[in-house]
Amino acid sequence: MSITGFSFPTPIKFGAGARKLVGPHLREQGFKRPLIVTDKALAALPVMAEFLTHLQGLDVAVFSGVFGNPTCRQVMDGAAAFKAHHADCVIGFGGGAALDVAKVVGVPATHEGDILEYVWDHPKVRPIDKPLPYFVALPTTSGTGSEVGRSSVVSENDTHLKRVVFSAKILAKVVFADPELTLGLPAHVTAATGMDALTHNIESYLSPAYHPLCDGIALEGTRIAARALVAAVKEPGNLQARSDMMMASMMGAIAFQKDLGAVHSCAHALGAVCDLHHGLANALMIDTVLAWNYEAVPEKFDELAHVCKVPGGGKAFVQWLRDLKLNVGITGTLAGHGVTAGQIPRLVEIAVADICHQTNPRPVSADDFKRLFKAAL
Repeated sequence: MSITGFSFPTPIKFGAGARKLVGPHLREQGFKRPLIVTDKALAALPVMAEFLTHLQGLDVAVFSGVFGNPTCRQVMDGAAAFKAHHADCVIGFGGGAALDVAKVVGVPATHEGDILEYVWDHPKVRPIDKPLPYFVALPTTSGTGSEVGRSSVVSENDTHLKRVVFSAKILAKVVFADPELTLGLPAHVTAATGMDALTHNIESYLSPAYHPLCDGIALEGTRIAARALVAAVKEPGNLQARSDMMMASMMGAIAFQKDLGAVHSCAHALGAVCDLHHGLANALMIDTVLAWNYEAVPEKFDELAHVCKVPGGGKAFVQWLRDLKLNVGITGTLAGHGVTAGQIPRLVEIAVADICHQTNPRPVSADDFKRLFKAAL
C-alpha cells in the first residue's frame, strides 16, 4: 500500500466585501508597506481606486507591469519594485497573470539569481530556502484559480515557453475572494475565464491520478460552473452567478493538485506560439480533445453529464460543451482565431514537452496531438 499526501492549506475569506478585510488584516499582522502587484489595464480602472480606499493607514506602492501572458522579466521588474519601496508584504490583485507574478516577486526580492533558476525543471534548480514576504491574494477574474495554487506559470522572455515555479512556500497566506471585484468584467473575458475554470474541474476529474478528495471537489466545481456560467456572461450584474463562478474557479485550481490533461498541453502550446488567451485556448480545444478521450473513461463522462444535467449521458457531454461555448459567445475554430496549419509542427512539439498530458486519461503521442490540432483548426 503506497502512502499518498493530501494538502488543502489555504485560508480563504469568501464573499461580497471580502476586499475590505485586507487593510485591517495586514495592520493586525504588523505590516505597513505593501506592494500591490497588478496588471496594466486593471491599475487604471475604478475597481483599483476603490480597493485602495480600503488600505488606509498603510504606505502602499503599486507595481502594474503585468500584461499578456506574464514573463520572467515582469517578475524581475516586480521584485525591483518591491526592493525600491522597501515593501514588507505583497498584495496580488488581478487575474491569473497578475497573481502568478505576485506569487513569486518575493523570490528574487529575497534570493539570488533570476526567477527562471527556480522553475521546477531547471537543471540546477535553486532552492527557496529563505523566508518569503507575506503574501495575500485577491482574484478579479474567475478562471485560473491562481490565488489558491502552489505554482506560478511564467513565460520565458523570448521564446514565450511557459515555465513553472512549484512550491508550497509561494501559497498565499490568506485569499480574499470577493465576487464584487468581477462585476465589471466584459462578457468575453467572463466567458473565456469561465471556460478555463470549467476545464480545470473537468480535466482534474478525468485525470487517472489517485485523489478522491479532489474528485469530489472537481465534480462539484463542474456542477457549479455548469449552472452559473451562462448567467454570469449574459447578466453581468448577477452577483450570485459571479459568486458561483469564483467558487468554481477556486475549486478547479484546488482539484488540479490531481493534475490536468491534454487540453491544457494544447492550450499551453497555443499560448506560447500564438499568444492566445489561456481560457480561450482551453475553450477552443476542449471539445476536440474530450471527444477523443471519451472511449478511455466513458463512465467518468456519464458522471460529468449527470452533474451538469445533460440528457443522454456521457455520449452527449461533448455536444453539450459545444452548445455551452456558443451560448457564451465563444465561436469559431483555431483558424478563426489566427492559428495556421504552418504552426502545427511547433504546437505539437511544445504540447508533447508539456507535463499536463502525462495525466490525460488516454496516452497522447505526437501524432495524436497533430491530429487533434488539425481537427480543431
